[in-house]
Amino acid sequence: MKKIIVGITGASGSTLAENLIKKLLSLGHHVELVLTENGLSVLEYELEEKFEDLIEEFKEISDEITHYSNNDMFSNIASGSYKVDAVIIIPCSMGTLGKIANGISDNLLLRSVDVAVKEKTPLILIARETPLSGIHLENMLKISRLGGVIMPPVPSYYNKPKSLKESDDIFVGRILNFLNIKNSHHRTWGTENER
Repeated sequence: MKKIIVGITGASGSTLAENLIKKLLSLGHHVELVLTENGLSVLEYELEEKFEDLIEEFKEISDEITHYSNNDMFSNIASGSYKVDAVIIIPCSMGTLGKIANGISDNLLLRSVDVAVKEKTPLILIARETPLSGIHLENMLKISRLGGVIMPPVPSYYNKPKSLKESDDIFVGRILNFLNIKNSHHRTWGTENER
């Protein structure tokens, strides 16, 4: 079982976060969940569901989920002595990405990222913005040079998804594959005819 911190910020793309959390839980992994205030607002708007109801849905899949207040700087994920397998921010706003690039850790999510960078824990940012400004690109380059992975939610057209849900499944499968988590949604190019 892997222990994954999942952060949700105020960018569009809440369906990706929901999809990832459900897949991690269904595959037997533990999710440490942190939302920013804007992340919570966008999530409830896009999913048309109260966060409390969504948490109950997650717990029906597995109890292996812990939710933290973004203000709780005394929680275990704020410390480098608490080991996790990865930190994923999905979706990651450009504001959050800019703070990460400049070492600002003024809330729990940013502190957990700061810990990941210093402890060399895998960090994946599902960056959501288009078009990208030079500031965005410079911030992404800084994070990449520190070992972070910038993974915009780009559809895999060669998989010929038939719906947005299928496209989301394929993308989340790529994230899981990046973390060496086997899943049925990731298909390697050239293996589409394999069973």
